[in-house]
Parts: sequence; structure tokens; C-alpha cells
Amino acid sequence: MSRSPVIVKRVDDDSLHAFTELWVAARVERGTSIEVASRAASEGRLAHALQRPEVRAYLATVDDTALGFAVMSHAPISCLSEAPCVAIDQIYVLPSARNHGVARHLLAAVTAYAEKVGSEQIVSNVPAQLRDANRFFARLGFSSTSVRRITSTALLRRRLSSGDLPRYSLDQVLIRRRSLRSRAEAS
Repeated sequence: MSRSPVIVKRVDDDSLHAFTELWVAARVERGTSIEVASRAASEGRLAHALQRPEVRAYLATVDDTALGFAVMSHAPISCLSEAPCVAIDQIYVLPSARNHGVARHLLAAVTAYAEKVGSEQIVSNVPAQLRDANRFFARLGFSSTSVRRITSTALLRRRLSSGDLPRYSLDQVLIRRRSLRSRAEAS
């Protein structure tokens, strides 16, 4: 008995609901609460992002059941080279559908799109802690070119502004913290 084929199509109005459900599932699997992920989807931010001309999303289905998606963007700025490239922003396959070729079908659609727009490179940002995903991309010929580090704007602002402050020894910092703590407890 043969398996049904994986069908990959661009996300449109008819498939937006199925895509949104998978997107929420992907966010929850990565540690976001279902409330936060659902709110982001229901506020229309996801649909709005998909309407941008440089963003493209594909949905993989088998027998009309959504199993995975890929979201990519096309812009020369998204790569570290002057050549135009396509950047895979997100790729997700339901855990029950993994190791059945769904991601390969999604990447085939990404590749076809990259060729269509004249992209010489395809980039994917894979979190370092996702060992299986890193191995998957490495087997397909993706190599690491840089380490991408992320911080919040507020934290960077604090760290940059603290450079103007005098440096304190660890003992001085501890004394200052204890002093501030005792003042706060006294009030």
C-alpha cells in the first residue's frame, strides 16, 4: 500500500487557517504559551506579514491534512553577500509527520522559488540547540557561515550606557547592592 503524496502549495486565503494552526503549534513547541501564540495569530500580525511582497509561505499537506509549512523572504539584505538570496525564516513539520519527506518537499518549493527570483543562495537560521534540524540542513549542503546573536533592545541600551559608568570591583558592587536593599527594606 503506497502513501499519499505530499502536496505543497503557496498559502492563500483558503489555506490561511490551516497555516495559522500549524504556526501556533510551532510556537508552542518552541516554548511560547498557547495564549501568547494564539493572540499573535488572532491579532492579524501573521496574516499581515504574509501579505508583504517579499514574504512567501508554503503549506505541505497529505490528504488535505496540513503537516508542515515554510516561510521565507527574498531580499538582498537578508544574506551576507551581494547576490540576491532567499532566507528561510521558519520551517516546521508536525512531530508525527517528521522523517516522512515533508520538509524535503517544502525545501523543494523554496528552491523552485529561489530559482524563479534568480537567487544564488538560500539561507536558513537554525537555532544551535536544535541538533536534529542542524543535522538535517547540514546533510542538504547548508554550511554555517556566522553565529547570529540576539539581545533585547533594552538590555543592549543598558549595557552600552553602563560603559560610561566607572567600573566597580565585585566587592564594591555587593556592598552597593546590600546598601540599596537595606534602604528599600527600611522604607
